[in-house]
Amino acid sequence: MPAPAPSSPATVTARPLERQEEVLTQPALAFVAELHRRFTPRRDELLARRTERRAEIARTGTLDFLPGTAAVREDPSWRVAPAPPALEDRRVEITGPTDRKMTVNALNSGARVWLADFEDASAPTWENVVLGQLSLIDAFERRIDFTDARGKRYALRPAEELATVVVRPRGWHLDERHVTVGGRAVPGALVDFGLYFFHNAHRLIALGKGPYFYLPKTESHLEARLWNDVFVFAQEYAGLPRGTVRATVLIETITAAYEMEEILYELREHASGLNAGRWDYLFSLIKNFRDGGPRFVLPDRNAVTMTAPFMRAYTELLVRTCHKRGAHAIGGMAAFIPSRTDAAVNEAAFEKVKADKDREARDGFDGSWVAHPGLVPVARASFDAVLGDRPHQKDRLREDVRVTADQLIAVDSLDARPTFAGLRNAVAVATRYIEAWLRGLGAVAIFNLMEDAATAEISRSQIWQWTAAGVVLDNGEKVTAELVRAVAAEELAAIRSGLGEEAYAAGRWQEAHDLLLKVALDEDYAEFLTLPAYELLGD
Repeated sequence: MPAPAPSSPATVTARPLERQEEVLTQPALAFVAELHRRFTPRRDELLARRTERRAEIARTGTLDFLPGTAAVREDPSWRVAPAPPALEDRRVEITGPTDRKMTVNALNSGARVWLADFEDASAPTWENVVLGQLSLIDAFERRIDFTDARGKRYALRPAEELATVVVRPRGWHLDERHVTVGGRAVPGALVDFGLYFFHNAHRLIALGKGPYFYLPKTESHLEARLWNDVFVFAQEYAGLPRGTVRATVLIETITAAYEMEEILYELREHASGLNAGRWDYLFSLIKNFRDGGPRFVLPDRNAVTMTAPFMRAYTELLVRTCHKRGAHAIGGMAAFIPSRTDAAVNEAAFEKVKADKDREARDGFDGSWVAHPGLVPVARASFDAVLGDRPHQKDRLREDVRVTADQLIAVDSLDARPTFAGLRNAVAVATRYIEAWLRGLGAVAIFNLMEDAATAEISRSQIWQWTAAGVVLDNGEKVTAELVRAVAAEELAAIRSGLGEEAYAAGRWQEAHDLLLKVALDEDYAEFLTLPAYELLGD
């Protein structure tokens, strides 16, 4: 990247890592510092606005489309920029963290896109933050081949067979404590974006692609506007044309669902699409309406399928919005992890994945997510059957879709109710996930599913909501703090017994148990469990 006028770089306060000097260069840290100076004050204002909006939801018990932006929604003339060639066909996308093994496997997976994740699938240890950036640089330079401790060799396929990289930086709410400017931590989003863009923008253009991003946890069009301004500045800084950066926004908060068109409008020079981030969406719905009474109490997580009326409203509105504005609509996650030993489990799970992807393709989505390379052929077959040789189906405008504000939050349209098995599963999944996260693992296989921070957030939020609402479960028991503590203690004892004393002692199980109870039972609901968890995360 050409060197602009010098400015003081950000300060790194962390133990040194091997080869970190290739990532933490003075020019790169100066760029990150400039991003911080220009954009962190607005980030702070927008986080405060989130709090105000949540208070309004608690007061009114509802949400609606914004009257002040009706002109944007009603203007038929505007479209997002045409997709670059590398993002024209997105029929299967794979997600995962940026360690070296995953980098090679994801790029080689046969998926069209790899969401290289610094967010929910990556615990933000300093090692993960820095070495994840190094993995991507090495991949673009084709020097990531390696042999693991078992002697298995990992090597990249020819360039034309590799997935296109789309990086997901951390959400606006998370700071990176190891990078400071003037003694203040820089937002993790700006660290992840800044280091990746600085080192790879020109490199990617030379490879016929570009700096592409997934934007997580967006709650409003004003947050999308902030990202757009970051992109404009970064491109000017690097001497690149506006529109070189492309962004796909995850519609994974309930408030963003009411601002899809406005979000695309704010990013229209840089927008590539929207994604139906189903797990975080449920978490956001619970979080925002957690004290809204019985009509907002969600049943067991596994009972909330994409055929639930309020989830259908959300996904159909997303497809309609994207295609109306010329953007890609990307479907949700298939989180199943194929078993190497149980063919019956695989067969049943593959049928569920196929049905899910068939539905998305029929509904008009242009692609979808999987968490494991073994699911790439399943998802691809569903979209191949609908798309054929076409790269997408944006010509399907879905003008039949009419979604009202009330339909998006009609949680009480579900027949399912919370169960004791659901409570136990929530405790079990959250305990196991938090323990792994505290050891630096953000994508964790639990009960044949690839779980990330979003599923842990749903689990602990449901426990909080059921306890606060005094839900009576299918077995007649009322959910109380005492019941939750008893179930958590039983789960911890079962884990300890199953692992044995040595393996149990090597983990962080008691900390995970204690943190789960804190974020699931404290009267003062923590906005994100990763905030208190970050305080416990090692360097």
